[in-house]
Amino acid sequence: MVDTRILKILVCPVTKASLQLSNDKTELICKTSRLAYPINDGIPVMLEQKARKISQEEYELLN
Repeated sequence: MVDTRILKILVCPVTKASLQLSNDKTELICKTSRLAYPINDGIPVMLEQKARKISQEEYELLN
């Protein structure tokens, strides 16, 4: 689990936009770039090449 305090300082490396924790708490999501960065063993992997592209359906379900 990622410490929620770290979410206040982490940004998307592509767009520098803020991130939100996914509902299942396994990814950090950037709505601007539509990328989801994985969280491995509580550590966010903030590399664009490791990120997953968010589908249109997923994007529409984000708050």
